[in-house]
Amino acid sequence: MPTDNTSRGSRRRFLQAAGATGAVTFAGCVGELDDDDDETTVDDDNGEEPAFDTVQLAVIEPYTGPFSDLGEERTQGTELAIEQVNESDEFDFEIEYETYDSQSDPEDALTEARDAVEADGAQFITGCISSDVALSMNDFALENEVVYTPGAADIAITGERCNEYVFRFETSTAQIAEVMAQWTYEELGDRIFYHIADYAYGQSVMNEFESRMQALSDSYEKVGETRAEFGATDFEAYITQIEGEAENADAVIIGSTGGDLVGFLAQASDRGLYDEIPVVSTTASFVPVRAGAGEAAVGVYSGVRYTPDADTGDNQAFVEAYQDAYDAVPDNFSRVGYESIRMVATGIQEAGSNDPTVVKDVLPGLEQNTIFGPNEFRECDGQAVNPVWMSQLVEGDGDMADVDILFDLDGEDAIPDCEDTGCER
Repeated sequence: MPTDNTSRGSRRRFLQAAGATGAVTFAGCVGELDDDDDETTVDDDNGEEPAFDTVQLAVIEPYTGPFSDLGEERTQGTELAIEQVNESDEFDFEIEYETYDSQSDPEDALTEARDAVEADGAQFITGCISSDVALSMNDFALENEVVYTPGAADIAITGERCNEYVFRFETSTAQIAEVMAQWTYEELGDRIFYHIADYAYGQSVMNEFESRMQALSDSYEKVGETRAEFGATDFEAYITQIEGEAENADAVIIGSTGGDLVGFLAQASDRGLYDEIPVVSTTASFVPVRAGAGEAAVGVYSGVRYTPDADTGDNQAFVEAYQDAYDAVPDNFSRVGYESIRMVATGIQEAGSNDPTVVKDVLPGLEQNTIFGPNEFRECDGQAVNPVWMSQLVEGDGDMADVDILFDLDGEDAIPDCEDTGCER
């Protein structure tokens, strides 16, 4: 499983059933097919066999650019799940896949997706960490009738831009904003300054956080906002603006991730911003962000979409298998890649078909055992019902800050009501 981003391209990587990386049981995940519904063909020598034995998958991730570390991490979770599916006796098929570089650009991603579907026969697509890219892939999935599992968090993906071919295990901005807003209001206050990356994800963070603060507090005040271009490297002017409002605000909410967030934290720490105003981020708990920021991350508050310490479902078996495969602890995007594959594979098995137009009707509301315990893609919007946490980043034993969990919400308490999502499937 190479990690050299320059070697990634549209190349087939078919995992055969040999050399297990780690055992994770799928017991209880797949329902029994009725005899009348089981799609079969007859082989004169072997009797009945499945009508399909492979599933074609396209893995489209940012292997170059600001999100390349996150794309590589998500691919590792994806590959681990594929290997486990291919080695499991509970599935009557194997997953055949190729990787494609989105470059965090919607047009590049769509070019790769068209190549995957038209030239390589992909029936299922997974990936795309940038929300702008994922939203374009939503439309592509509907137009081309392929099932898509995104890696991005903008609520619109399973909200107003949802469709019947999109199923998301990634935690949305609405879910993470719920835990962040409740904690921030109780512990810091209701006068908020925002700094966001100026694209779909950053805008979604601000909108979702603000709507929850307005519901929590009659005296909520938006003190101000700054916006940086995606991929920006110089944040000094924005930090100066934040410092200028520090006396008037109880906290600054940061809506950015990846290299953008690392750069902001490094410069904010150098300027002593944390001494002037609490800094609250949606994604500073991510391993690549903490590793990139080093000591500059210490003191920041952050929402948490995944913790490897969670004693839920088969998470600990996943953690062990991931460590065996990569000599690293899984983080948010690796768990998203991993469970996106497992949940769709279960839907394919349940459907008895690799036809996306059939599978997309089976996945909604199909309860499955996951790393978070019993879970499902909701029928109303295709969003998984995930728990969320709030944390502070504290000094660790090495060069990377540790995550100190402060507060948590279970999946049902974090996810918005169906009628509030804007999704019409």
